[in-house]
Amino acid sequence: MIFLLILFIILVVLICSSIRIVPQGYVYVVECLGRYKAAWDAGLHIKIPILDRVVRKISMKEQVLDFPPQPVITKDNVTMQIDSVVFCVVFDPKLYTYGVEHPIAGLQNLAATTLRNIIGEMELDQTLTGRDMINRRMETVLDEATDPWGIKVTRVEIKNIQPPEEVEQTMLKQMKAERERRQTVLEAQAHQEAVVARAEGDKKAKLLAAEAERDAQIAMSEGRAKSIKLVYEAEAQGLRMLSEAGINEEVLKLKGLEALKTVADGRATKIFMPSDITAAVSSLGVLSEAVGIGDATPIDRTPKPAQADGGDICCDDEDKSPLTGGAVRTGEAIHKDVAGSYQKLDF
Repeated sequence: MIFLLILFIILVVLICSSIRIVPQGYVYVVECLGRYKAAWDAGLHIKIPILDRVVRKISMKEQVLDFPPQPVITKDNVTMQIDSVVFCVVFDPKLYTYGVEHPIAGLQNLAATTLRNIIGEMELDQTLTGRDMINRRMETVLDEATDPWGIKVTRVEIKNIQPPEEVEQTMLKQMKAERERRQTVLEAQAHQEAVVARAEGDKKAKLLAAEAERDAQIAMSEGRAKSIKLVYEAEAQGLRMLSEAGINEEVLKLKGLEALKTVADGRATKIFMPSDITAAVSSLGVLSEAVGIGDATPIDRTPKPAQADGGDICCDDEDKSPLTGGAVRTGEAIHKDVAGSYQKLDF
């Protein structure tokens, strides 16, 4: 009875030990009597007691392998430390188990030797600026080399490149010199652009001033022409009206007396006598003044006061431009011509 109980307990223990549950993302490699039997995926599995044995539990998730910095020498004999990161995933559990003894260590050494080979073909400047090229070449070489191990290299990244201290100081000096050179070039370009812009502005200003002066001259010429035309039209109209009014001798005498009023203002040095002297009673007084007999009135030689001109309120400023001064002078000349024309009409 006791023997049967012991046998039952041993049987239960064997059955429980034969039931295996594989978690998600893992694969169990099973051997039967020392030979590869199967690779169990996630789920419930039962193995044969004593005969079957789980030799390796493999994670099928992507792994990130951060390897320590490796000393490498460039083509121009510069020693530096390069730190790389390898991303890989196991795609064949059987090859991963039986392809290499220590797959992760083998991948690390293979990455170090591949990195030294690639950097040894490049110069320092190419190494510092060619990280993408280094990543692609390492990924290609490692992926091809690790296929017999059941490993798929998905990505390789150069995390850090540490050149020697002397090289860093030289690079800093070079960077400073390059920035100073760029600053000098930018300042020269800015000065050149400023000079060109200023010259173009002066050119446009002179062109606009010339165009404005031209337009002003044209406008003043047209105005003067129109004013002269109006004066002569007014004279012609006045003569036409006098002709239509039928001028007689009395009107002519009246106009003559009005002219004598202007001449005999005491400022004239010459006296114009009317043709009909017998008909003018005042001729004797005029003659006495002409020959200096009797109570002769002295000639007033002071300048005749000019008619006050209101001027142009827009041109009263002392600081006149040449264009404004020319316009003012032309306007005064036109005013004098018109005034003279009207005086001729009055006479």
